[in-house]
Amino acid sequence: MITAIIGRKVEIKSSSNSALVGLKGKVLDETKNLLTLETSKGIKKIVKKYCVFIIQDEEDKKNRTVNGSDIVGTPADRIKKSWKK
Repeated sequence: MITAIIGRKVEIKSSSNSALVGLKGKVLDETKNLLTLETSKGIKKIVKKYCVFIIQDEEDKKNRTVNGSDIVGTPADRIKKSWKK
């Protein structure tokens, strides 16, 4: 499970908004429902639950495909969930 997303490179693989598909950028901030990306087209706020993201893993540089609905919530909430398992 991915717990920290801020600072990672992401690409939107699919979205209910077709204009977002293929958008790439670096995650600047994260809230419960949004990712703020720095892209070549400026700063974009993306609703997590309507997208599927390709997120670059910092450690092994592999790409992970993540359903946005799986990462809805704050980073602290995801860390708590990973410790409970």
